[in-house]
Amino acid sequence: MNSFMFLASQAQQGGGMGFIIMMVAVFAVMWFFMIRPQQKKQKEIQKFQNALQEGTKVVTGGGIYGEVKKIDLTTNIVSVEIAKGVVIRVDKAYVFADATSNVAAGQAK
Repeated sequence: MNSFMFLASQAQQGGGMGFIIMMVAVFAVMWFFMIRPQQKKQKEIQKFQNALQEGTKVVTGGGIYGEVKKIDLTTNIVSVEIAKGVVIRVDKAYVFADATSNVAAGQAK
């Protein structure tokens, strides 16, 4: 009986390294399939927001399509015309996409 307990405890001790390797592998898979693509997408959005110019057709975070009329860099507020004569003010961080590329991508499907 004692020898059986000794062998069982030896088998459990060896499994610790395998568990660590498995956890590292799971983290690596999560990094490559979830975290890394999200970081790349966030960099693209940031690049688009920094290159924003007047006259650009955009989509806001709320899903409102419009055209940039004015950009205030001191307060990071963008004035977006959503209809003729209707201008709303939106924080620059909530201007996410170029509306012309979204329309083109939707028509290609």
